Amino acid sequence: MNVKKLILSTVLTAALFSTALIRANHTEPSNPTPVVENDDKKTVVGVAASNDNFSTLVAAIQAADLVSTLNSEGPFTVFAPNNEAFAKLPDGTLETLLKAENKKTLTSILTYHVVAGKFMASDVLEAIKKNNGSFDISTVNGEKLTASLKDGKVMLKDSKGNFSEIILTDIGASNGVIHAIDTVVMP
Repeated sequence: MNVKKLILSTVLTAALFSTALIRANHTEPSNPTPVVENDDKKTVVGVAASNDNFSTLVAAIQAADLVSTLNSEGPFTVFAPNNEAFAKLPDGTLETLLKAENKKTLTSILTYHVVAGKFMASDVLEAIKKNNGSFDISTVNGEKLTASLKDGKVMLKDSKGNFSEIILTDIGASNGVIHAIDTVVMP
């Protein structure tokens, strides 16, 4: 992909996601551009697989053999990194993680993005407000993420101290909900 196409793609993606940013008062944009359709007949994996913005995540889920787990009854809340989030990883990191010998590490990272139970954006906001501005979230891999508000946006802090912004919320699926994030969080 040449540089002009990459820049155009990044700008267009940012424009699409910016219309759906979560705000502290949980107001919706006047004319939101749907990036991902809710589909209560598809699982979280099916919903992610039906959207090109999550193709890297789906490939990682397949490499980690987590498809059947995430297709199960759940419910799950998935903080789903989009393709641009994976592109932020240092060069070679994703390719290395997708190798069979790194399946355990990849599984740990992916399950750090999953929470048992269905938590809508309003639930996350309420938990943050009730807990003096931050809320620890227990993930399926056993580590915690900390949710907080910054400039009206919900941020997730990982165990390394890095932040990811929730950029799209409440994408419904038959076995849970997806919230898109702009950075891969690390356990």
